[in-house]
Amino acid sequence: MTQPVAGLSRLADRYDVLLCDIWGVIHDGRVSYPDACAALTRWNAEVGPVVLISNSPRPGADVLPQLDGLKVPRDAFAALVTSGDATRVLLAERAPGPAWAIGPDRDAILYEGLGLEFATPEAAAFIACTGPYDDEVETPEDYRVRLEAAADRGLTMICANPDIVVQRGPKMIYCGGALAQLYEAVGGAVQMAGKPHPPIYDLALAQAALRLSGSLNRERVLCIGDGVPTDVRGANAQGLDVMFVAAGIHGAETLSGEGLNAAGVDALLGEEGVHAAYAMPRLVW
Repeated sequence: MTQPVAGLSRLADRYDVLLCDIWGVIHDGRVSYPDACAALTRWNAEVGPVVLISNSPRPGADVLPQLDGLKVPRDAFAALVTSGDATRVLLAERAPGPAWAIGPDRDAILYEGLGLEFATPEAAAFIACTGPYDDEVETPEDYRVRLEAAADRGLTMICANPDIVVQRGPKMIYCGGALAQLYEAVGGAVQMAGKPHPPIYDLALAQAALRLSGSLNRERVLCIGDGVPTDVRGANAQGLDVMFVAAGIHGAETLSGEGLNAAGVDALLGEEGVHAAYAMPRLVW
């Protein structure tokens, strides 16, 4: 059974390090959550390092201005690691490509300095996917015919964002993981480095270790996230404790009014074959 927790302060004597998801936990893509930011700021100052761990397909240095714009205080975290950071290693191994790049122009920074060339789907040597070209209107089905043709050619997809959906304000939008899911369904091969896959955790734990006075004890690391297939499953695979935040992409199943639907949380986690040590409706101190 998942243990409901009233606030992060209840766990301050149990853990030293937080690996905290961003989208869905500290902002919704349009506004940040002041209580969550305040909780992380206190932990980072009084307990130990907070490492933000995001499935953003862009490098961490490019995500910082977005957090600044959403008024997430820099004091709320000690380091930031993204799926984009981890994915650049996979992309560099395939340079110069060429790659068929799927994703909006804003994600082009992912490829800077890698020596990659780009081509049409018919001439590409592999696929580099950050998400739909227009995530406000497109769905994975808009890509089915092109992905089927690429799978027939035996192209591997490098997906920089394993998330299936994220919440943008009141709306759910498709991410790169939804395209990767479809590509696998039509017979294509996919590689990913973001959550729930190991490379991003290796980077995040290395950043935490740099900021500790002693060695890192994995039993004193707590992951926080709202995504069951990514945050919870990834923490489970790493043998790390995880706190599930209900007010994210699974809110309809795990919230009851403003409170936690504990039975709904356990049912959701059970259906996915994962477990969480703790749960709270929203991240607070």
